[in-house]
Amino acid sequence: MMRYLLLIFFSVMLTLVGCGEKSKQNSDTSQEIVAKTIVSNSEENSKVKFPVYNFDSFEPMLHLEDDTTYIVNFWATWCKPCIEELPYFEKVNTEFKDNNVKVVLVSLDMPSMWKSRLEPFVEKKGLQSEVVILDDPKQNTWIPKVSEEWGGGIPATLIYNKDKRLFYEKGFTYEELTNELNQFIN
Repeated sequence: MMRYLLLIFFSVMLTLVGCGEKSKQNSDTSQEIVAKTIVSNSEENSKVKFPVYNFDSFEPMLHLEDDTTYIVNFWATWCKPCIEELPYFEKVNTEFKDNNVKVVLVSLDMPSMWKSRLEPFVEKKGLQSEVVILDDPKQNTWIPKVSEEWGGGIPATLIYNKDKRLFYEKGFTYEELTNELNQFIN
């Protein structure tokens, strides 16, 4: 009985210590923060080809106020509707580049999938849009910061510029995506 109580005690203590948050004052501009790749010390992260962000380091990318219209698509390699719409985001990234449109593909794949699935997928598909990895287990905290409308499902897309912001929790056809984008660039 005493062993079980000690085991429970240490489990609770480890959980409490692991749940503590550390805040850090950062004086970098949002552009500098976006330019940094936030990678943890784990071996998995150190070998991955794409920038790995926690939400705090990624969030400035959702609030840039320059002359660009951003299409930020949240997806994963295991999500069939996400995979089906990726060619449309790639086409928009290419065709609307002269209109100051930038597509950012935010992978929500699990860390164990980054090397084995995400990297080969991006390479095989020849994705040219910027691919980043969002690795933050506190979804209940960061999802509403992306959009209060987001229920957490993917695919999900945020289209914004300095004047307008729209969020979609759905898959797109090319026509739907360009129609929505035209609200920002026309």
